[in-house]
Amino acid sequence: MSGFSYDPRGSSAGHPLDGIIGNSPAMQRVYELTRKVARSNASVLLLGETGTGKELIAGAIHRLSDRAQGPFVRVNCGALSESLLESELFGHVRGAFTSAVANRTGRFEAAHTGTIFLDEINSTSLLLQVKLLRVLQEKEFERVGDTNTITVDTRVIAASNRDLAAEVEAGRFREDLYWRLNVVPIHIPPLRERLEDIPQLVVHFLQHYSQANRRYVVHVQREALEAMMQYHWPGNVRELQNYVERAVVMAEGDELTIDLLPEVVRRGKSVEPVAGEPSTSLAAADWETLIQSIIRRGVEHADKDHRAAYDFVVSQIERELIAFIMSQCNNVQTKAAARLGINRNTLAKKLKDYGLDTDPS
Repeated sequence: MSGFSYDPRGSSAGHPLDGIIGNSPAMQRVYELTRKVARSNASVLLLGETGTGKELIAGAIHRLSDRAQGPFVRVNCGALSESLLESELFGHVRGAFTSAVANRTGRFEAAHTGTIFLDEINSTSLLLQVKLLRVLQEKEFERVGDTNTITVDTRVIAASNRDLAAEVEAGRFREDLYWRLNVVPIHIPPLRERLEDIPQLVVHFLQHYSQANRRYVVHVQREALEAMMQYHWPGNVRELQNYVERAVVMAEGDELTIDLLPEVVRRGKSVEPVAGEPSTSLAAADWETLIQSIIRRGVEHADKDHRAAYDFVVSQIERELIAFIMSQCNNVQTKAAARLGINRNTLAKKLKDYGLDTDPS
């Protein structure tokens, strides 16, 4: 195996589905099923580990469907409490609860004639599942605190990072809702089952983050590529994306070398993630190297403007910390906010400001 380079001017090679990277047999099966189901109005259940790109597939289904001109509305069901999620999905009327100072349109209503993507559907309560089942079957609901029935024409795509059949068996998920969602299941393979896609993914992320950070990292060292091909990738594509971005930020020259990768990747292997436990780690030495690199770049970036250097360094370190904690918390904002000791709304704003709210699910 040898290292490789990419042409920063771009490539003429097309992708199997717009915006999705990978030509492995496992992904080819996903693409084929995605194209088939997109032409229908059937409910789709996307199954796969965190970080495999379920939201990207949901978006592709919407774009390839007859509903492409309608809205594509995303909802992370695991990021909100039951009461807030009910209001988010179905809306509420003024006075429905203490903070309901005005009528609010819910996500189902906003997705009329389009598609709604319900990520982490497994985290919904049994009570809310009853209301979701009604929307799927009857295409109608009431806003919280209202008696008027609203009818919608909305396609539902749901996603889960857990085995929903096992959740049904454990009594945590309604069987009737499971079968209503599971009309067409699509299993998104973890990165360790499509390692042949890693070179193409690395090229994509190198190009993206080089442009975003005004860098020119266009080569990948052979040893670095070998390490990435041997690593288990418990955090999947999102973990790879995070490490490539950090390597671009830390690189002194135009090559992604093995020393720019975290120790766990340099060892070429990792332990299988334990269910419910954080799937990524970052050694103290890696943090130290990263922070030193950010400080060095901050001084260069600021061009002797010390205040600008300070602001740059603080923001970049905060961005890295938030990205790391989000990864540890499976991208669930409420958990990450608690770990960081900040309000969830504050975290949501920072994610948007730092461009961290569009990662693959």
